[in-house]
Amino acid sequence: QVQLVESGGGLVQPGGSLRLSCAASGIIFSSNIMGWYRQAPGKQREAVAVITTSGSTWYANSVKGRFTISRDNAKNTVYLQMNSLKPEDTAVYSCNAKELNRAPYWGQGTQVTVSS
Repeated sequence: QVQLVESGGGLVQPGGSLRLSCAASGIIFSSNIMGWYRQAPGKQREAVAVITTSGSTWYANSVKGRFTISRDNAKNTVYLQMNSLKPEDTAVYSCNAKELNRAPYWGQGTQVTVSS
């Protein structure tokens, strides 16, 4: 059974930092492109950051220079370091695992709220 379990969300003041983690099980983690997505109330889900099996990364323009995605294949975990957080970063953040020719898997999400 595939499981993606996110953690690390919470309430943080503007300018603060959080690190999200997504622990995967039931998949060959090193063979999966891993991504972080977010969905704010009333908005569509959007991609935030992606890391390929070789470690190449992609970021949404809105988070470039503030967020960093990384992966630890030994721990089957992907991380999202979020710095200089803004109120507009408030959303439910979910991780995604995608292997070639397979349907993607999603975690349940973790709430990030940026507010003073």
